[in-house]
Amino acid sequence: MSHHEDEKHWTTSDPNAGDLQEHHAGVLPAGYDDHDVTTQGSHDDDDDDDNENDEGGSTAPRSIVTRQRTARASEDLRRTASNVLSTIASRITTRGWPEPPPPPDGGVKAWTQVACGWYARARCSIQMIAIFVTWGYLNSFGSFQTYYEQTMPDTRPSTISWIGSLQIWLTMVTGVFTGRLLDAGFFVPTFFVGASLQVLGMFLMSISKTYWQLMLTQGLITGLGGGIFFTPSLALVTTYFDKKRGLAMGLVTTGNSVGGMIYPLVVRQLIPKLGFAWTSRVLGFINLTALGLCVGFMRPRLPPRKSGPIIDWAAFREPVFDTFIAGWWLIMWANYYTFYYIASFAVEDLGMSYSAASVLVMILNGAGLPFRIIVPLFSDRLGPMNVLLPVTLTWVIVAFSWLAVKNIGGYYAFTAVYGATSGAFQCLLPTTIASITDRLDKVGTRMGMSFAVISIASMTGPPVGGALQTVGPHQFLRPQLWAACSVLVGFVLIVAARWARAGLSFQARC
Repeated sequence: MSHHEDEKHWTTSDPNAGDLQEHHAGVLPAGYDDHDVTTQGSHDDDDDDDNENDEGGSTAPRSIVTRQRTARASEDLRRTASNVLSTIASRITTRGWPEPPPPPDGGVKAWTQVACGWYARARCSIQMIAIFVTWGYLNSFGSFQTYYEQTMPDTRPSTISWIGSLQIWLTMVTGVFTGRLLDAGFFVPTFFVGASLQVLGMFLMSISKTYWQLMLTQGLITGLGGGIFFTPSLALVTTYFDKKRGLAMGLVTTGNSVGGMIYPLVVRQLIPKLGFAWTSRVLGFINLTALGLCVGFMRPRLPPRKSGPIIDWAAFREPVFDTFIAGWWLIMWANYYTFYYIASFAVEDLGMSYSAASVLVMILNGAGLPFRIIVPLFSDRLGPMNVLLPVTLTWVIVAFSWLAVKNIGGYYAFTAVYGATSGAFQCLLPTTIASITDRLDKVGTRMGMSFAVISIASMTGPPVGGALQTVGPHQFLRPQLWAACSVLVGFVLIVAARWARAGLSFQARC
């Protein structure tokens, strides 16, 4: 009820509106209608008659008149209380839980989260340690792989690769718990714990001497620490933007490409000069500085959502969410095989040297850098799912083209285009999850759930592809076909998710 309606409801123009008028200075009880006023007026007439009878020597005792007036006043008050309580109850039951405030879509604080999010992902540990410290560090594991093979010749290369696989899996699967902590309002302590664990793991890695020590320090502790803060950092940025969300997330994910180029260079340059121990410590100090800045500046925007489960099971009853996650899973299943074995293919099938093949890893990561900024600009205008479809279709074509690569020049071209499409696809994933989530205060939970599911693909994809290489001649033909078909089926599922979301019309922004 508005303020003016309240005044209209409570005031009266009749100066002789009954006995209660004397006590409430022209105020009628709330909830009165025309019938109440008419009834009240009839009471006034009765009162006037009573007064006349009294003045005329009526035999009716004055106490009876007083009791009648008191009874009428009690009934009026009872009606007032009943109507007020009914109004309050109706407002409570129809208002529901308030929606979170809309994103600011800019401002100093919002863009600060983007900058810090860049560092968080460029210094954590997810697709090889979290987009320059997460993804950048993880993407540099190929350099560690070669070093470990040389210093631990009795350990099989496939066994050594489980160190990197464990890092990736922990970085992703931990998000199912830490994403909910963002929604609950515990972002800062969660980030601090994760950053501390990651840096601790890197310093402990510097004194590791055996395979199992490296598995515990670089694989377990570093991967777990990166996983604790990666998903909340990624989800936090999405809550600050709506119309510019794609651009913001694109800028954040450039840390992946930059880290994927810088970390391998640092490792290759420092290990021969400083040794493994001090190289690990230098990387630890880099991450310590960057993550310290993030702790100081990254802050959640939305009020805490204390209640609610760690896993939003309702999401798995949504066809859009289910089909999108299934498609994403299949594409990432193939993607990590390609990232792990792209240099191996160059050495074994094309006869390239190890140093030349290592350049391919940097091209693979760096080629996606401009597309992580350009593609989100279109997603802000057209919707992330609408842009995701042509990007994924291009990826399908590129994945099958690997079968036709027969020379070094063609392989450089394939690597660059594959890195560009992979980068464009991955930068759209967080904004797509946010766009198919109805409430922003559930983004952290759902993003954590999504990464937990995808973590299985990231952990099993390279071993599956590696196992296919050992079956019969032409070792790369079978995994290449498997990877390309996996991307194709994933594309079909994403098309189905887009259809379930907005039908066949591409005019809808989604």
